[in-house]
Amino acid sequence: MKKEPRYKVLFLCTGNSARSILAEYIMGLVSPWDFKAYSAGSEPKGAVNPMTIRVLKEVFRLDASDARSKSWDEFKNNGTEFDFVITVCDHARDTCPTWPGQPIIAHWGSQDPAAVEGTDEEKFNVFRKVGIEIRRRIELFTSLPFEKLDRFRLEQLTKQIGTSQAEEVAKETAAS
Repeated sequence: MKKEPRYKVLFLCTGNSARSILAEYIMGLVSPWDFKAYSAGSEPKGAVNPMTIRVLKEVFRLDASDARSKSWDEFKNNGTEFDFVITVCDHARDTCPTWPGQPIIAHWGSQDPAAVEGTDEEKFNVFRKVGIEIRRRIELFTSLPFEKLDRFRLEQLTKQIGTSQAEEVAKETAAS
């Protein structure tokens, strides 16, 4: 019998073509048993950036051929409740709607790799860098001792992961 993941996490950005897609798929790689990840955007591009698919395939060995860019309205309108809503771009943080079920909301901002200009190799390197940064944050997040933390402390630590205080989270996680 397949166990359902304990927590639902929604990653939000503006276009849902790069950072939030990276986070959705990397969360599935890092902790598929405890977390079910989703992604959406405030103003979805309608297509996933091809460099996102390439980085997921070549760097993380993930097949994201089924990834799609979608609006957060898709989840708002069907009443999906999340345990965590994590914005990965400043615009999404500033426009993030209220979500049912009172999820923990945090911001883990990253550079927008889709905005980088240059050669394909230069773009790939920025997408890779952002993907690695997102993976590190997800690894910190999934290693938190959820069963030992009250909601307030869990919210604090989740928010710190997206800041320069992330190393404090790593120390606390290692101590548990």
